[in-house]
Amino acid sequence: MLHSGSRNIGKELAERHISTAKSLWRLSELPAPDLAYFIQGTPEFAAYWKDLKWAQTYAMKNREIMMARLLKVFNKMFNHRQPFKPELQVNCHHNYVALEEHYGEKVFVTRKGAINADKDAYGIIPGSMGAKSFIVKGRGLAESFNSCSHGAGRKMSRGAAKRAFTKDDLARQTSGVECRKDVGVLDEIPGAYKSIEAVMKNQKDLVEIVAEIKQVVCVKG
Repeated sequence: MLHSGSRNIGKELAERHISTAKSLWRLSELPAPDLAYFIQGTPEFAAYWKDLKWAQTYAMKNREIMMARLLKVFNKMFNHRQPFKPELQVNCHHNYVALEEHYGEKVFVTRKGAINADKDAYGIIPGSMGAKSFIVKGRGLAESFNSCSHGAGRKMSRGAAKRAFTKDDLARQTSGVECRKDVGVLDEIPGAYKSIEAVMKNQKDLVEIVAEIKQVVCVKG
């Protein structure tokens, strides 16, 4: 499993559009400046939607290229150097926006910390550095807008994790996994996350588990 987003350019585009949105409103018209928005049908909305889709396509292409390169290396290392073709390849977005139809209407769905769980759509739900991860198939539950959680989710902020745990805690909680065990990744310690098993149990009506994966190597970078 690997992950890549839009590599900062998505963030840069978002910040520019947020700035534009704020400039279109008087402060008295909004409860807070951060609630500034675009109105569909305006040039500003069209420009934002175009850039957003570009950034999401760019992120997906990143992952596609990275996986192709990874498989090329695996072909050299395993299977007597014979081409290795995986049974299933899953490339899914999280933290993204999609234009979909729900309850007979076209709506913009923002999945923050979530993935698409449409009927028979494959998805990835990763755990923390020391936990399991899951490949799933969506059940298409309409009440969830065909969505499920992207992962265990934090129960502790990055700053709180750094204050609460030590390097020894990290080594203990990632025992059996080859990964960085220094203070630089202390904010990613398994103890800062919810139990992935509990999360999967709580969303069994949203997804079907296709494969359960326990990592032996975790590369952060």
